[in-house]
Amino acid sequence: MTTVTFAGCGDAFGSGGRFQACIHIRPEAPQAPVLLDCGATSLTALRRSGLDPGEIGTVFVSHLHGDHFGGLPFLILDGQFSRRAAPLVIVGPPGTKQRLAAAMECLFPGSTQVRRRFEVSVIELSPGRAQHVAGVTAHAWEASHPSGAPALILRLAVGGAVIAYTGDTAWTPDVAQAARDADLLIAEAYYWDKAVPHHLRHTDLAEHEITARRVILTHMSADMLARQHQAVHEAARDGLVITV
Repeated sequence: MTTVTFAGCGDAFGSGGRFQACIHIRPEAPQAPVLLDCGATSLTALRRSGLDPGEIGTVFVSHLHGDHFGGLPFLILDGQFSRRAAPLVIVGPPGTKQRLAAAMECLFPGSTQVRRRFEVSVIELSPGRAQHVAGVTAHAWEASHPSGAPALILRLAVGGAVIAYTGDTAWTPDVAQAARDADLLIAEAYYWDKAVPHHLRHTDLAEHEITARRVILTHMSADMLARQHQAVHEAARDGLVITV
């Protein structure tokens, strides 16, 4: 079984008091846990869920907005000060390496020059490509969500399960393609039916055929949270734990 913990499932603005995107995937041992996005609040979210940040082997980043990748400098420095030894792999869209270095220097000047006990490597995944990383096979499609670099819709084969993730995106047929026969689709549902540029609505998901075996909604605004119990798919909450 692969365990998925929604340590953080909120939007950028903490709607409903929720942490930003931070989804922890634990395959069976000995494979190290995988993190799907790492928003700025991720260290707090992980510890609130009783998860050790030092165990994470790979972080997959859907796009380079702060509520999806802004926790990486904190994750890296936490590993440094807790004397982490295991390597950390970060997989993100083109531009991830440069943006991460800029973020670290902005938040903690000089931090990119520090020698650490563990290696941090960055792999950039282009839309339309597949990448095999640390026991995970990742396929990527380009999302409709400008972030200064291509945003990704992801499909991960991890621990015997297939997990698709929209990140943030307007509806595109690639959402259905990434989710095709997946064990789980984690889908943004930012608003109920209001058209917000570059974001998914509940209406978009309800009106299109999704063949994933299970769909869980995340990244919900206050508007969507108020109507989540009317949704055609189940809604995430911080601390939700499922197995796939």
